[in-house]
Amino acid sequence: METNNETQLHEFILLGLSSDWDSQVSLFVLFLLMYLVTVLGNFLIIVLIRLDSRLHTPMYFFLTNLSLVDASYATSIVPQLLAHFLATHKAIPFLSCAAQLFFSLGLGGIEFLLLAVMAYDRYVAVCDPLRYSVIMHAGLCTRLVITSWVSGSINSLVHTAITFQLPMCTNKYIDHIACETLAVVRLACVDTSSNKIAIMVSSIVLLMTPFFLVLLSYIQIISTILKIQSTEGRWKAFHTCASHLTMVVLCYGMAIFTYIQPHSSPSVLQEKLMSLFYAILTPMLNPMIYSLRNKEVKGAWQKLLGKFSGFASKLAT
Repeated sequence: METNNETQLHEFILLGLSSDWDSQVSLFVLFLLMYLVTVLGNFLIIVLIRLDSRLHTPMYFFLTNLSLVDASYATSIVPQLLAHFLATHKAIPFLSCAAQLFFSLGLGGIEFLLLAVMAYDRYVAVCDPLRYSVIMHAGLCTRLVITSWVSGSINSLVHTAITFQLPMCTNKYIDHIACETLAVVRLACVDTSSNKIAIMVSSIVLLMTPFFLVLLSYIQIISTILKIQSTEGRWKAFHTCASHLTMVVLCYGMAIFTYIQPHSSPSVLQEKLMSLFYAILTPMLNPMIYSLRNKEVKGAWQKLLGKFSGFASKLAT
């Protein structure tokens, strides 16, 4: 018994998605490609915004942070997931598990807060355009971003601390793809009611509160758009919010569907799908959505490619 307790303190075993070798190899190739697209796409968005002065606006400042969060979130989970696909002993050290929980939980909270901040930015742009530059000044944008990062990090630190102080006894098998809060809490051999209450409170503060702020912003935005007389004007106003609204529906929609269900809690399969959605799919779609649906970003891409082509031509001659 003592040996088991001591072993548990040093590592956990992640059961992952599948025990079939062929399935694991196929998933490794698929997720590796998706991860590379995710990191490259978000990195290019950040570089593009930095290089093009036309994109030095509050909306793209927030988008830079969102891209950084997405790439970091994917990196906190996917490399370990890929390594475990090819490993026979799918262990993760105790401290690595705690670090993974801290970063994934923190970055997830930061993303929800940033989406709420971006909704406020779109609200000001559509509902009070003449005062946009006065309201959304550099100081306010910086404070909003810092608040998002600090709030998400503090929440994650608290949850990580109260989760890993629980006695796990001899159970070290985590039925998940990563060290996720609910999956780790289930290992405890004591009453975890207080932890579940803390998770619920955190969901309300960092999920539902930003969601209602986003909802309130878009109610005002839609109300303002409907008052615009011309069809072209309404379409132009809506187009400024389309990319952000798409991300809001994806991120908040999946989280609310999974975690905010009356009289029920998410199943293990739902938790795994949720983690995959946020670790791989959402971060990969973010740069695509903002590139394909945004005129300014597409224009910046064309300008950058034009410069690159000209530089390549000079080298060739």
